[in-house]
Amino acid sequence: MQIEMLENWNPVPDQPLLIAGPCSAETEEQLTETALALVANGVKIIRAGVWKPRTRPGSFEGKGEEALQWFQKIRQQVPADVKFAVEVANAEHVQLALRYGIDILWVGARSSVNPFTMQEIADSLKGVDIPVLVKNPINPDLALWIGALERLAGAGITKLAAIHRGFSSHKKTKFRNVPSWQLPLELKREFPELPIICDPSHIAGVRELVPELSQKAMDINFDGLMIESHCNPSEAWSDASQQVTPSRLKEIVDQLRIPTKGVADKEFNSHLVELREKIDQLDREIFDLVAERMAVVDQIGAFKKKSNVTVFQINRWNEILKTRSEWADELNLDHELMEAVFNQIHESSIKRQMNIMAKKEADV
Repeated sequence: MQIEMLENWNPVPDQPLLIAGPCSAETEEQLTETALALVANGVKIIRAGVWKPRTRPGSFEGKGEEALQWFQKIRQQVPADVKFAVEVANAEHVQLALRYGIDILWVGARSSVNPFTMQEIADSLKGVDIPVLVKNPINPDLALWIGALERLAGAGITKLAAIHRGFSSHKKTKFRNVPSWQLPLELKREFPELPIICDPSHIAGVRELVPELSQKAMDINFDGLMIESHCNPSEAWSDASQQVTPSRLKEIVDQLRIPTKGVADKEFNSHLVELREKIDQLDREIFDLVAERMAVVDQIGAFKKKSNVTVFQINRWNEILKTRSEWADELNLDHELMEAVFNQIHESSIKRQMNIMAKKEADV
């Protein structure tokens, strides 16, 4: 993909990209009040949902073209360098947004999951020079996310960025959407030039977690933030619990610690190399231990086959989850991390034992 550097279209090129605004453009008064307050607090890109895809009909689904007219009026009241962003979900949305002079488009998680929708949006953007941001699909599917970006790149869009808004999960966590930070980091590894923006509002689901998630994104070298902000969050027509006031947004942004991408200090770099070497040694030990564990798994599989015992033993799995959780507590390790690790190990162990079960007696 040919991707233009973020600093070429970021209104504040020496700072992380910041996009803020209400989840939905509800009324002209609400949008205007929020936008003017955000601009007064230093925000240069104002966002608002104009078309709101809802899980079930009957909920507020946005004001559509009417809200785009409100953006035009607000533009006359703010400095010329202030930009406006909306979500698009089909070719008609794109055409209307462009007609009303919207500066930045983003594609939501419900759209990025569908290659047909993404191709329709990409086709409608051919010949257009505008930044387009793509949220990750609802479920943790990196290939779908990359595919959505590639379709836009194929249409000639070079001002591309990805938005990490977390992933749906059947498990109950403190987050609305599980962060699964490893997926956006893997995306960054494959496409180092691709800007990645964090949407802490949709990951959090509650405003109290937004500062923590924003800092986490900065700590792992994300390129910016998209945060939902409303002049009166408690009265918002959608996602009220995760929006912050413009003044609170400024506090969050001002308190962020923005790490440097590199340090020229020789002593620092020398110590960093030393610590990374220790990490490499420990990782090798982990691999050796996993290999040793899998050898025991194979022995257990052969024993189960000989004794005609089923591979999966629910009582044993429950015991593993309980004890490993206790070990995590003892060592002050993150439960989510350790559960993910052991789920993968257990899944691999089951596969190995099933392969053993499928072998002929002479091969065991």
